[in-house]
Amino acid sequence: MKEFLDCGQIVNTHGIHGEVRIVPWADSPDFLRGFGTLYVDGAPRKVASARVHKGNVIARLDGVDTVEEAMRLKGKTVQIRRADAKLPEGAFFLADIIGLDVVDEAGQRLGTLKEVLSPSRQQVYVVAGVREILIPAVPEFILETNIEGGYLKVRLIEGM
Repeated sequence: MKEFLDCGQIVNTHGIHGEVRIVPWADSPDFLRGFGTLYVDGAPRKVASARVHKGNVIARLDGVDTVEEAMRLKGKTVQIRRADAKLPEGAFFLADIIGLDVVDEAGQRLGTLKEVLSPSRQQVYVVAGVREILIPAVPEFILETNIEGGYLKVRLIEGM
């Protein structure tokens, strides 16, 4: 498992005091807002302040005091250190399930989890195998997520 995880992108500046607007790649912008240190280009950046605004995180990073300095960060990917994240019981990072083998209830391999789509409130797992299968990420279809074992067990219905 990787030590650092991509968690968002700096898409613009905000205001005139060097704040940046980060689009979070997490379940909630509040998750990202909770970190005291973010990593940009592998370098740690202390978070002086952070707040949620219109689904984004507006952050003030130490050492970034002007719009010009903030503009240099535009387009950069923001990372967190895995060890700094506190996940609820049973939760996992999407980065940890990409590439898992996907098997059906009988244990037959269907393919590999290639991608996770988030078209609305519900995520959809894209399984690449003999054919591509789209599986809603809900308990009715996702029976077991076993990261240590390297597989995801699913229930398919007719037409999937």
